[in-house]
Amino acid sequence: MGAKRGGSGVNVVLQWLKRQPMKVKSFLAVTFVVCSLMAMKLWVKNHDYFFIASEAIHAVGIIVLIYKLKTTKTCSGLSLRSQELTALFLAVRLVCSFLMEGDIHTVLDFATLVPTAWVIYMIRFKLKSTYIKDLDNFPLYYIVVPCAILALLIHPFSYHLSLNGFLWAFCVYLESVSVFPQLRMMQNAKMIEPFTSRYVFALGVARFLSCAHWILQVIERRGHYLFLIGQGYLWFPMAFVAEMVQTFILADFCYYYIKSLKVGELIMRMPV
Repeated sequence: MGAKRGGSGVNVVLQWLKRQPMKVKSFLAVTFVVCSLMAMKLWVKNHDYFFIASEAIHAVGIIVLIYKLKTTKTCSGLSLRSQELTALFLAVRLVCSFLMEGDIHTVLDFATLVPTAWVIYMIRFKLKSTYIKDLDNFPLYYIVVPCAILALLIHPFSYHLSLNGFLWAFCVYLESVSVFPQLRMMQNAKMIEPFTSRYVFALGVARFLSCAHWILQVIERRGHYLFLIGQGYLWFPMAFVAEMVQTFILADFCYYYIKSLKVGELIMRMPV
């Protein structure tokens, strides 16, 4: 009886939210995010755990893709270009991480890069006949070239290698927009099958945790974290902007994903 009342209460809240204007929905969404950040700040003392959780969830998302490929024998709906961009920034970050730190982040990047490379191999060779190339038409140089130029202009100072700062900035900027080809492909297809939508949703959750790590660092240091001397005067603000860009990009997708779950749709529909 209690479960039924709880379920009906949730439905009443959802129906009320559905009737509200967009301004109210936006205000409630921002309020929810702020409250979530404050709760995370109180419950988790070491905010580096957020970044570790973000990388771990990304690895889980790749495992979901591998399960899809092995069970369905099709790569329909997956963007090869997004996977290639993901492999590129992971490889660059892995090199930088190995040279500078060699910690848990290095292990997680390696654990994500290997299955990503396997997914690329499956799409290119084993499941090539099911890959919809016409829908995956976002030019990679539109992403890679601007990221490289921006990294050349704005990057952190590195005590390890002079090239490291450029490479680290490049992988940060590239990661922030690496999901573009996947979202573009889903918009072209207009309908998204479950495994692909779950993978992108996992990326959205991972990005929220990573963004939370940055925001809480800025709050705790009262904004000084963005302008640390000796790290490249514009580097931290640009890295923070890159983090926010990818978060907002995936937040839009997560909204439609949750909306499709609410109405019980197996196939997700994206607006043009």
